[in-house]
Amino acid sequence: MVEVTGSTQDDLFQLASSGTAIPKTILASEFQSSGRGRLDRTFEAAPHSALTFSIYIEPKVDKEEWSFLTLLAGLSVHEALHTLDPQTVVGIKWPNDLLIGEKKFVGMIAQATAKGVVLGIGINVGMTSEELPVESATSLAIEDFLELDRNVILASIINHFEINLEMWENDKSFLAEYRAASTTIGSSVEVTLPDGEIIKSKALDISNAGALILESGREVTVGDVVHLR
Repeated sequence: MVEVTGSTQDDLFQLASSGTAIPKTILASEFQSSGRGRLDRTFEAAPHSALTFSIYIEPKVDKEEWSFLTLLAGLSVHEALHTLDPQTVVGIKWPNDLLIGEKKFVGMIAQATAKGVVLGIGINVGMTSEELPVESATSLAIEDFLELDRNVILASIINHFEINLEMWENDKSFLAEYRAASTTIGSSVEVTLPDGEIIKSKALDISNAGALILESGREVTVGDVVHLR
């Protein structure tokens, strides 16, 4: 745990890329001045209001299977939070944003190195409505979540992720569990691809590699999803 850093993701990615990070290294911070999310978005939270950490994994599976790792991380966070508060309904928006209702409170980023993947996770824990970055966001405190101790939440997430990772590396499929937690599957969606192309369709399923399968026949591996009403 560090008090202040620019980004746990940048710090750990640099260590992993240089070969100085060992597998399952975890770097957490009280405050990030330059936190980053998917698609180069910034992530900033008031000190002590969010749980921000990164973990380095060297998956014991073929490299072409690494893409599912971010979905597995999202599912692990979902399971951990359900364990801590079974009454709060949390859903996963593809690939790994966690929502309460349609409001986001967990975001993730993944970066591959030569030998592994650095996963960055940011959770809005104690943020007030005034501290939220956008109106479409929420926090565990706002939603009256039962457990707001970030150390307890972190320990639960790491425990679930470590167990799931080992089972996944031993050929367990988590597609059924992911489908059950997904709020995207079965929804009409608007997907913005990295090149700016926008696709409107219905989300039908998730592939073995974690891609979003659309009714239009497209399979999306990277994109920003909006659920349409």
